[in-house]
Amino acid sequence: MLKRTSPLFVAIVLSLSSMVGYSQKPTPTPAKLDDPNDVIKVTSRLIVVPTSVTDAQGNAVQNLTPNDFKILEEGKPQTIESVSPGEKVPLEIALLFDVSASTDSMFNYELDTAGRFLAGVMRPEDRASVFTIGQKPILVQGRDTADKAVAAIKTIQPTKGFTAFYDTVTMAADYLRQNAPERSRRVIVVISDGEDNNSSHVAKAIQDGYRKLGDKINAMDSKTLYAATVQNNLDASLAERQRVLQLLQNADTVFYSVNPGGGSYQLNKISVFGQENMERFANDTGGTAYAPKFQSVDNKVNYDNATNTRLNNEMLDRIFRQLGSELRSQYLVQYYSEPDFANGKFVKLDVTVPTHPGVKVRARQGYYVKN
Repeated sequence: MLKRTSPLFVAIVLSLSSMVGYSQKPTPTPAKLDDPNDVIKVTSRLIVVPTSVTDAQGNAVQNLTPNDFKILEEGKPQTIESVSPGEKVPLEIALLFDVSASTDSMFNYELDTAGRFLAGVMRPEDRASVFTIGQKPILVQGRDTADKAVAAIKTIQPTKGFTAFYDTVTMAADYLRQNAPERSRRVIVVISDGEDNNSSHVAKAIQDGYRKLGDKINAMDSKTLYAATVQNNLDASLAERQRVLQLLQNADTVFYSVNPGGGSYQLNKISVFGQENMERFANDTGGTAYAPKFQSVDNKVNYDNATNTRLNNEMLDRIFRQLGSELRSQYLVQYYSEPDFANGKFVKLDVTVPTHPGVKVRARQGYYVKN
């Protein structure tokens, strides 16, 4: 809020928000020219909404304009400022590989497929960064061209260590927020089962749980101790889910994931929670969480294993082709939000394309206000 210094001159200083993808513009209130104490409010925020639109067959719907889209903010229609098609907006991809306990036969093919995905979807102006999800998050390759990212992917080796899933997603979201250009399309692509047992908050919750048990822990059988560990993990993970989701929203990032465990994630509570986590991140940011039903490759008959491996690889290829098609056709929809929402409030959004009935729209479900 700025006071007018003279009836003949008004100086407006526009404070840009620190949240990536949302800036402010001045919206002056009516002022009397003879009152030197009149004030001018700065209230508008530019909201950026990456949006994918596909038809019933999953094909990208192209050539859409601002007149095709409709955005409701807290149920109220908004005036769309601009709609930029994907080919006109730089793409920033953070690719995250889970290397913990990942020694299955598909691991090398996952690396190869992801590399071909980057090479196929990225243009000269696009950039990718590569992270590994292991005992701790590691930035394998900072944002660079497709060639550099693909070369970095080829160096990744599986491990049998712990998993810091939340810490790695946090690092990737912060990295994009701090390094990606403002008007870029920011995407996190994760190849993981979403399980976590070593992120800072999760590990602390597990250790705190053990300390609370004290000497009782020595008298507990393995099944009871495991159940207590799982519950501590899930309690901490629930809080981490909300924290990380807010970081993804603040970074204007769309989350995609591919679960290499496929349908086996239903085997235990932590695995189920891990997939649910990734689905929540994807749904709320406008992405997709894939959980393909891969075939078993641990059969006694080698021929069956070879056949199933081929089928699994073909399915992985299809997933990355679909993801690449979606990213190439993604729109960047922008509008100015006028209301003075409270700092920290989650503002709900609803994006539709009324001119094309029956299409599927993926877009962020809202944003957190940061004044």
